[in-house]
Amino acid sequence: MINVKQVIDFILEIDKLKAVMRKVRPLGLDRYENTAEHTWQVALLAASLAPYAEAPLDIDRVICMLLVHDIGEIDAGDTIVFAQDGWKEWKAAEQASVQRIFGILPPDTGASFLALWREFESGESAEARFAHAADRVMPVLLNLANQGGSWREHGISYERVVERVGPEIEAGCPALWEYVADQLAQAKEMGFFGE
Repeated sequence: MINVKQVIDFILEIDKLKAVMRKVRPLGLDRYENTAEHTWQVALLAASLAPYAEAPLDIDRVICMLLVHDIGEIDAGDTIVFAQDGWKEWKAAEQASVQRIFGILPPDTGASFLALWREFESGESAEARFAHAADRVMPVLLNLANQGGSWREHGISYERVVERVGPEIEAGCPALWEYVADQLAQAKEMGFFGE
């Protein structure tokens, strides 16, 4: 029963993801999305995009990776994906956070989740690259659907968006990047970006 209590304690701890606000607004809403909403949506996006992966993937592994990839934001907070500075310090804080939070779980489960988090962070496996593509594209899709949304609000340029998300989306799912690159070019013509 001790192990069950540890799992329950973990689940209650990650409920705090609902309070971590991001810098992208859900479609049609005036408020920012929270990290829990992002996690659910990006996991479902990856599952839906699986047929477009270049090679067969362990999609269950991808989904599990995406379910744990932002847990470190409970302590570290969120940083807008298009930010240019402070990544090294933020990543260190995020790693300390996941070690603390996964440490709540029974050791085998905690180690398994930490390994998935590290695999996502390294971006070396086909599954991690695909997960990165889904994670990077989601704020792009929301900003496109919101006519620039946080790009306009935070002064994010077209060039910054392409530089920050393009390589990871293309490496993880070339078919997705082909679609998104075209959408971004159209959005540039419509003035969806900040100065």
